[in-house]
Amino acid sequence: MRPQKINLALTPTPVEEFDLEGEKIFIKRDDLTELLASGNKIRKLEYFFFKAKEEKCEKVVTCGGIQSNHARATAYLSRKLGFKPVLFLRGESEKPYDGNLFLNYLFDAEIHFVNSEQYKKIDTIMEEYKNYCEKRGERVIVIPEGGSDEIGLWGYVDALFEMENFIIEKKIDSIFCAVGSGGTYAGLFLGAKLLGLNLKICGILVTRNKEYFTKKIKNILERTIEKYNLPVKFDSTEFILYENYIGEGYAIPYNEEIELIKKLSKKGIILDPVYTGKAFHGFLKEKKNFNNSLFLHTGGIFSVFAFKEYF
Repeated sequence: MRPQKINLALTPTPVEEFDLEGEKIFIKRDDLTELLASGNKIRKLEYFFFKAKEEKCEKVVTCGGIQSNHARATAYLSRKLGFKPVLFLRGESEKPYDGNLFLNYLFDAEIHFVNSEQYKKIDTIMEEYKNYCEKRGERVIVIPEGGSDEIGLWGYVDALFEMENFIIEKKIDSIFCAVGSGGTYAGLFLGAKLLGLNLKICGILVTRNKEYFTKKIKNILERTIEKYNLPVKFDSTEFILYENYIGEGYAIPYNEEIELIKKLSKKGIILDPVYTGKAFHGFLKEKKNFNNSLFLHTGGIFSVFAFKEYF
């Protein structure tokens, strides 16, 4: 039995067909899941906020980069549902505040900035914060980076189920997505397994390396299969992960990506410089290895405002 959730996202999101320089492109528009919680994170957060309500929590704690879409969506939904948002963000306080960071301040989130070394131990730091709060009588839920664990991945099992008929009807043989914390990829992969679809899940890494994410995704899937006693077998050699589109590093855009974002904007689609810009660039390069691919647009529009100088 899967975990329960609160319905927060505006789903099902559409799959739209675009012509890009004479080429047919399918895009699953998960940038349309909501307004202030737009993007892929809300699907995962539906499960975490159900748990937060069940456990009568007062604070919701999570982490991410300065322009984390997950942190912004968590802060917004916390306020909407009556929780106090607490964010641990990697980096230094940036002024003027822009993009997702500005929204986090607007939501009056409690923000703690941590450096890169501290962030390597972020799970421990958040757990220590939780223990500190609970000693004061406060009930706290900690959501991992990106909502990527055996609870959060169900959001993208849902998304894969939502696409089942389209995948079969259009003979889609591969789905491409950005990989920043692994949960979206893991959910799509598990969904395809549960439905028995002959479908390749392709991840474009926007941070870290293939070895790291192979291990992390495998771990998430193994914990999920065990916890929910799922009739699923897999091998990590089935993962298709591309690490050659990261550029100089996480949240550092490059020229090809920026030009692609400009080009897609003329079609009425906004990609972001952190995740979907790099992922779509990789998608266009790698889909030639498949017959009929679909790109999952995971959102991120607010972070565009923090990268104005690149445009």
